[in-house]
Amino acid sequence: MVADNLTSRKGRLYGIGVGPGDPELLTLKAARLIREAAVIVVPKKTAHDRSYAYSIVRDLVDLDRQDLLELVFPMKKDLDALAPYWREAVEAIALRLEAGKDCVFLTEGDPLFYGTFIYLLRVMKQRYPEIEIDVVPGVSSMNASAARATMPLASADERLAVLPATYELSDLMQVIQEFDVVVLLKVSNVMDSVIDLLEELDIIDKAVYVKKCSAADEEIVRDVRTLRGKRLDYLSLLIVRK
Repeated sequence: MVADNLTSRKGRLYGIGVGPGDPELLTLKAARLIREAAVIVVPKKTAHDRSYAYSIVRDLVDLDRQDLLELVFPMKKDLDALAPYWREAVEAIALRLEAGKDCVFLTEGDPLFYGTFIYLLRVMKQRYPEIEIDVVPGVSSMNASAARATMPLASADERLAVLPATYELSDLMQVIQEFDVVVLLKVSNVMDSVIDLLEELDIIDKAVYVKKCSAADEEIVRDVRTLRGKRLDYLSLLIVRK
């Protein structure tokens, strides 16, 4: 009977936040689970891309005893178009979990803060409700950027808003006016418009731009006017503290 229980054990799925870029910002629990897992699940934008999340933790992975499962999730705004990719990913992971292998799914920053893992989690719960799932939080880019820029996110009764910069500019203006601190994510493609808005509100000097926080090629810009017209990295954000 004991042997039957051992052989029928299903693997556990872990959503692991690997932080913004510096491997030393990994939690001890994340590092331990990555070392112990039988399967390392790595999301990628295309088959030819390198995974930024994996690059952060690759020194913890031993490919002689661990399997690397690379899954492609194209950069699409249409979530319906991504549904087949999520279903395919869930089936690939479930196959390994059914074989008793623990799987860790790597995500940049925190798994449940604009994380890739959120969509996989929903589908996995729907299709395989019996699978045990644990989420290990990670240091988000927002928190790490505030630390690197030494810019407090909120204190006392201040109000903080976090939103994609791709919001309609009229809505974005209202948010900036109503909140004390605003963190704008996904700012790379709309920076010129955001700069115009901040200048209109006369708070351009209250903003700081952070690219690839804590990574070797990190960049912190306090005069965001200098970014006008430049091609910016996708892994960047803007903190506006009035």
